[in-house]
Amino acid sequence: MNDLPCPILQCGVLHGAYHWIVFHAPHVTADALPGQFVHIRIGNSPEHILRRPFSISDADPDTGELTIVFKVVGAGTELLAKMKPGDKCDVMGPLGTHYWVPDDDVYPVIVAGGYGAASTLFLASCAPLPGIVFIGAKTKSDFILLDEYKELGWRVEVATDDGSRGYRGRVTDLMASFTKNFPANSMVYGCGPAPMLYDLVKKTDKIGIRCQVSMDQHMGCGVGACYACVIKVVDKDSPEGWRYSRSCKEGVVYPSEEVYCG
Repeated sequence: MNDLPCPILQCGVLHGAYHWIVFHAPHVTADALPGQFVHIRIGNSPEHILRRPFSISDADPDTGELTIVFKVVGAGTELLAKMKPGDKCDVMGPLGTHYWVPDDDVYPVIVAGGYGAASTLFLASCAPLPGIVFIGAKTKSDFILLDEYKELGWRVEVATDDGSRGYRGRVTDLMASFTKNFPANSMVYGCGPAPMLYDLVKKTDKIGIRCQVSMDQHMGCGVGACYACVIKVVDKDSPEGWRYSRSCKEGVVYPSEEVYCG
């Protein structure tokens, strides 16, 4: 793990508030794996001294090109969206645990909510065989990267809260309606809002399908020192049956059986 100033090679708008940036960050791409993240300091202003975590959407170890996809949600990401090729940001990474990349005899199933689809795209590009991806959003204008999954050969199914596109309702319910057709050697991978992930953990446990989830949290340091990003994980030796886990260090990716849903 290193922290180096990295120039922006390319950047643009996906649509609406969603943007993408390609950094030249060979110190990250040399070791990056699907599910990991980078911690970025945006500019040099004292107002933005805290870093922001961003999932790795793609990492090419040959060219050193690191891609992130993000949504403008505050002052930091608004500043990042205004940057141009040639501008630099300090990029720390790769950080966190990663998804287990499936073998070629495993059928991969991705369940993504909102711009959780940006994180799992890296996994989709690394999987030996394409599978099926379920992507959920509040409304049809919130979808991102659908074509990119299709170009990788994945079957794409979508759900919206308002029914404006695809299945009306929760993306986890859409996924559950397909499970009877999943091969026995399936593995489910999840990334998105916490309520979606806890529901996914419960559903996959009920039907006995292996699952890994990216438990993204608000982060301070990104390296396990500040304990700002803890989640509850199963601990059978504790009286409560759970303990706190630093999602930036022991996660962000957890096997579903480790996630405490009580």
